[in-house]
Amino acid sequence: MVKLFSTDIDGTLIGKPDALERFNASWVACPESRRPLLCYNTGRLLDDMLELIENGDLMEPDYLICGVGTLIYDYRKQEKIKDFTEILEEGWNRDTAAAAVGSFSEVSVQPKHFQGPYKSSWFLRDASEDRLHEIEEALEKSGLDVNIIYSSNRDLDVVPKYANKGNALTWLIKRLNIKPSEVVVAGDTGNDSAMFRKKSIRGIVVGNAQPELHERTVGLDVYRADGVCADGVLEGLIHFGAIDSVCEPQQDTCDLPRDPSLHKDTLRLISEEKVADISDADREYLKLAYKKAVEGLRRNITPMGFSACSLEDNVTEGTDENYRSVWGRDGSITVIGSLKIGDAEMRECQRNTLKTLLDHLSLTGQVPSNVSIDTGDPDYSGVGGICSIDSGIWLIIAVFEFVRATGDLDFLRDNAKNLQRAMDWLSAQDSNNDGLIEVPEAGDWTDLFGRSYNPLYDEVLWYRANICYGRLMEMLGKWAMAGDYLRWASHIKRTILKKFWPSTNGHKDGEYSFADQQLTMGDTHYLLAQTTPFSFDWRCDVYANVMAFLFDVLSTDQAQKAFRFMWGVGVNDPYPVRNLYPVVQAGDPDWKPYYTVNLLNLPNHYHNGGIWPFVGAMWVQFIHKLGFRDLAVAELLKLAKANEAGIADAWEFNEWSHGETGRPMGKTYQAWSCSEFVKVCQMLKIV
Repeated sequence: MVKLFSTDIDGTLIGKPDALERFNASWVACPESRRPLLCYNTGRLLDDMLELIENGDLMEPDYLICGVGTLIYDYRKQEKIKDFTEILEEGWNRDTAAAAVGSFSEVSVQPKHFQGPYKSSWFLRDASEDRLHEIEEALEKSGLDVNIIYSSNRDLDVVPKYANKGNALTWLIKRLNIKPSEVVVAGDTGNDSAMFRKKSIRGIVVGNAQPELHERTVGLDVYRADGVCADGVLEGLIHFGAIDSVCEPQQDTCDLPRDPSLHKDTLRLISEEKVADISDADREYLKLAYKKAVEGLRRNITPMGFSACSLEDNVTEGTDENYRSVWGRDGSITVIGSLKIGDAEMRECQRNTLKTLLDHLSLTGQVPSNVSIDTGDPDYSGVGGICSIDSGIWLIIAVFEFVRATGDLDFLRDNAKNLQRAMDWLSAQDSNNDGLIEVPEAGDWTDLFGRSYNPLYDEVLWYRANICYGRLMEMLGKWAMAGDYLRWASHIKRTILKKFWPSTNGHKDGEYSFADQQLTMGDTHYLLAQTTPFSFDWRCDVYANVMAFLFDVLSTDQAQKAFRFMWGVGVNDPYPVRNLYPVVQAGDPDWKPYYTVNLLNLPNHYHNGGIWPFVGAMWVQFIHKLGFRDLAVAELLKLAKANEAGIADAWEFNEWSHGETGRPMGKTYQAWSCSEFVKVCQMLKIV
């Protein structure tokens, strides 16, 4: 029986408004006789938490642990628990701690409202383990016996030696005479790990958790949720039997708390849309679209795996013959999108797709761009003979999602050596060991478009692949290796945000590169499309920015900024969504003569601002993850109309559409157009 639930706030309960409403409705619906005590365990200070609760942003708890475990507050009695505060005095002097940390030039003090009598808080970006150890030594030399807590690659808290989220929780449950085995905790960042690492306490790692928390909980008996923020919390609470089911809030209920992570400009934008509830006719239309998508996907089932497009419904000649193949990227994305269909025929095709690709690795471990269904021959490049980097990255991600969904550990064990070879080959593409892989021009999904060196799309995927591979290693019981990959993922994320999200704050670490000229953009509203040692591409790669939030590279705040920009410029008109904004015009410095090959990359065509239905489905997922379900459904309706349009017949699920006219182009019954539509319909519970 669960007697106490201790949860982090930011990024755990807060961060997805509709999920927070579901948490509150589900918690209230749980009978009082078996409802656990609720404790918010946060880095926020007491006054901040009380304001959130009093404003209705959070429901009333039983206890508060604030300031990263430096204060315990009995909310029902409205009083601090002084007995706990007294034990923090030993070895603590706040002024001495502040002086010791402040002697390091790269740190900056956090605002006053983040400080407390037993908490000295600082900003320290991208700190290495060696630097943190030097700070610890400086504190010890000052005669202090303290804890330093570093999280989110930015926040450094110095607290008394007995203070952290885990120690404070242990003290509280002893006071309440609750056993550790009767406690469940939830979190998303490294400073939450102190709760998880207490013996016998069970934990929920939410779906959007940072790699640092995954790393610090490797080998522990925790529940790793799929759901984001409070949705992941609810998923874990059901798993541990703390609640029986998830309750949707009543539509006419207006007193449920809103999510305080929402920016006022985002709220204004959403409210101006005035999205109506889905009608019965619209719901039936979406159910029809879902049915057509499944039918289209089945047209791509072959003995070797998913074809890129229906073999029977498309004429292929010349360079188009490679559509008659199992593709690394297309096939992997299709596997991921179709996992919840799960019937025997679909499951076999998913498995065969992954096996076909793994069985055709090159001698050095490269995953083929595609494997011909007609001849069985692998092709490791594409048009122009250029390497396909992202085929292998997508395969790693797809294998993880397949094993997680099916529980097929035998498949993982049987292919473990080939997966390691593939990962080693991909790692070798990071030739300067900075965390980012180097990509040849037109060497990824934009195979006739001029991305190179460090394209955002590939780096976001590479981050996700390291997370997935670390999780696969954990499944195999290789805990040290799992920790290595998860730790490296943290480094990759730090590097992406540093290089692709310019800020006028600059860098305080003394490093400089030619790419720092991108700071001339000021404070941008999205991740840049590409960086190189000598230049950058300032355009918004819509697809890559959407993935960056879906894969938790972007924070909720950053994702809201990116959403407001992309929505404002209309990347979802006439259909969701154009892959690039703005397009590259002839005569632009970024224009390449080969953009006219097969007339594919003219402005508003193909990779140059074309509308891609599979990216459109990810756009809908992006909006849903922000917590705007009604708006996501409205966008899904637009996407359904794009898939219905067809060149010759209705419901062709074409490969892409013109970016301005919306007219369908490319192959019919494109596998990933079908599978991603299926996935998002299931996510929004349309079917």
